[in-house]
Amino acid sequence: MKFNELNLSGAYLIELEKKGDNRGWFSRYYCENEYKEFGLDTNIVQANVSYNEKLGTLRGLHFQRPPKAEVKIVRCLHGAIWDVIVDIRKSSGTFGKWFGQELNEDNRLMMYVPKGFAHGFITLSDFTEILYLHTEFYDPALEDGINYNDKSLDIDWPIDIKIVSKRDKYLGPLSVKIFFK
Repeated sequence: MKFNELNLSGAYLIELEKKGDNRGWFSRYYCENEYKEFGLDTNIVQANVSYNEKLGTLRGLHFQRPPKAEVKIVRCLHGAIWDVIVDIRKSSGTFGKWFGQELNEDNRLMMYVPKGFAHGFITLSDFTEILYLHTEFYDPALEDGINYNDKSLDIDWPIDIKIVSKRDKYLGPLSVKIFFK
């Protein structure tokens, strides 16, 4: 794997290094030793899948509050998404800044989302499937989010949003969601 640090401290875009032959290819998705070399959290305790039927489906921007704040490692297995992370660590030099990247089945990129970041995506194709690895167990009492259309963030979503849950539509802005120091 190739770890590319982003301009948001602690966040990485990870490229899979494929080894192939006439049968196809093989690549490591996760290796505790390689993640540790970059000082990344390796306590993976849960894996989740998100399936989305329609292009223009938006999910996010989600995070889990302390004491169960979590790292996420996100990969699009089928289709394509525009994946977005937002730094919500108040003491960070990049607080309120965001980064977006297309993740798709062809580029096989992964997003390493550190604790203290909100995460969301919009589907760029029908029938998308996304795999998440998490460093904390899901706790519904600590789930939270930021409105995807928060004017202070000014996220440049690449396509029109067609489907969004009622919950995500009415999440509050970042200004009332500061839970990370």
